[in-house]
Amino acid sequence: MRNLDRFLLWVDAVGGYWVCLGDEIVLGQPVGPGQVDVPILGDLSNRHARIRRDGEGYLIEPIRDVWINGRRTTDVVPLHDGNLLQLGPKVKLAFRRPHVLSATARLDFVSHHRTQPSADAILLMANTCILGPKPNSHVVCRRWTEELVLYRHENKLFCRGPGLLDIDGQQHQKKGPITRNSRVSGEQFSFCLEQM
Repeated sequence: MRNLDRFLLWVDAVGGYWVCLGDEIVLGQPVGPGQVDVPILGDLSNRHARIRRDGEGYLIEPIRDVWINGRRTTDVVPLHDGNLLQLGPKVKLAFRRPHVLSATARLDFVSHHRTQPSADAILLMANTCILGPKPNSHVVCRRWTEELVLYRHENKLFCRGPGLLDIDGQQHQKKGPITRNSRVSGEQFSFCLEQM
């Protein structure tokens, strides 16, 4: 059984996101607990592809049929911002690196497929994840006026944002620790984490 370090991030009035903290994730069918990091409902193998963070970049390793920008690959290849990934005959994802100062990447569904449980996108979180109104945010929150940052320090999660933060009923000025089951709110935002 794999030791999975992931959670769901539910941002009110924005959507839901799988957040994977590991340097390596496996994508595939939701066949059983602990089999894959990102279970996708689609015509896939149990373990279809592996994505690995390598320093500041990402590599994809096909386990089954994988196409990048319409070309089939059988080798480990680097991923670049804007690559279109196709897993099996129909599952399509766009690989994004929206913020140049962060190694966090995002996988957006291009096809109608979704994860199980359903989420809008998959975040491959390095050290930081930016939520905010700018188009280069990892999670674009159009109604927000300022950015909020989730970050890791010594294997713990923290949140940094504008003004007063309510984290699990405790008031924090601009930053505070969060868990994989936290509820966070501020003057213009609220979100929660759900451990998988």
